[in-house]
Amino acid sequence: MQGTQGTHGTALRSQAGAVQRLGERWLRELGTTGGGDFVCSPAGLWLVLAAVAAGARGETARELEALLGVAEKDAAEAVTEAARELAGTDALGVATQVWSRVPVYREYREALPGIGFTSSMDPDEIDAWVNEATGGLIEKLPAKIADDTLLALVNVLALKARWAAPFSTGQTADLPFRDAGGAEHTVPTMRRVLRPGEAWTVGGTHVVELRCRATSAGEPARVRFVLGEEGAGAADVLPAAWASPELRRWVEADSVRLALPRFSLRTFTEITPQLPALGVRTATTEAADFSGMSPEPLAVSLVAQEAVVTVAERGVEAAAVSVVLMNPGSGPPPEPKTIVHIAFDRPFGVVVLDGSGEVPLFAGWQSGAPQAP
Repeated sequence: MQGTQGTHGTALRSQAGAVQRLGERWLRELGTTGGGDFVCSPAGLWLVLAAVAAGARGETARELEALLGVAEKDAAEAVTEAARELAGTDALGVATQVWSRVPVYREYREALPGIGFTSSMDPDEIDAWVNEATGGLIEKLPAKIADDTLLALVNVLALKARWAAPFSTGQTADLPFRDAGGAEHTVPTMRRVLRPGEAWTVGGTHVVELRCRATSAGEPARVRFVLGEEGAGAADVLPAAWASPELRRWVEADSVRLALPRFSLRTFTEITPQLPALGVRTATTEAADFSGMSPEPLAVSLVAQEAVVTVAERGVEAAAVSVVLMNPGSGPPPEPKTIVHIAFDRPFGVVVLDGSGEVPLFAGWQSGAPQAP
């Protein structure tokens, strides 16, 4: 994929493909096991698993590297640089923290200077950290800390951004939306005319990008909505949001008019049962080897994520909390002439990317009637 200008450097661009591939594999699993509406964070999952992979060794490291593109020392360097550069996206907060009841090697801590380490396991403290880091969008950790939980590694991504060109509330109207089952609903729908360069197609999928307002020196997040052909599913449609520019075809029209429902999505996903399909099998077994992290034998007991995205007239809010818990292991405008209407009046997707337009921070699928925020 092509790079971009600004604050995003080569480290982030070098990992964008790995995050995209993880996202595409995970979306297939989400579509198979869950279906319906969902929102997830491929970048959040990549960051939390890569931080764990920095302490993995042997077969455990090899499996994680096949999924993430990095492991061991390379993973530590990649997580550090990717998190630093992601934080250069305007209005995006990035934070990672480890709570541990067992010793954590100094070498592991020093290899991940952007991660905080706490030698305790207080659930209330963890919940308070999550609530603060997400700006209240997610109030507590999406996992229960048990008596035998030895280590918790938590990553947070949080975005609160305004549109560069907000929708006029006077243009919002109740319009029809047909859900995946074919039922018709009437939902509050925002309307506006798109600017040049804000709409294109990838294959049979329409992509619309709404620009966020810049509030700092960082590049604003890219928010893209994707509308596939009739009957297309999330795994087929969402990757069009990060497809290479060479695959894009601009919508040929003098004016493109957008109709987009207001909506809010929130999803809890337990990822642990999906890990084998993603190629990660050893990390959750007695054969797990995280000997680069702690002298105590550890194994992954839970991987989970809660994510939320809300889209309204003034802007977008999104957050994701990704967590890995570890238990004891056993060993190591002119006047328009041609007008194109793009109405998101049936199942559609939303993808929030970093300022480079390459790293999928959040990906959501709206198949049922949108619930207005």
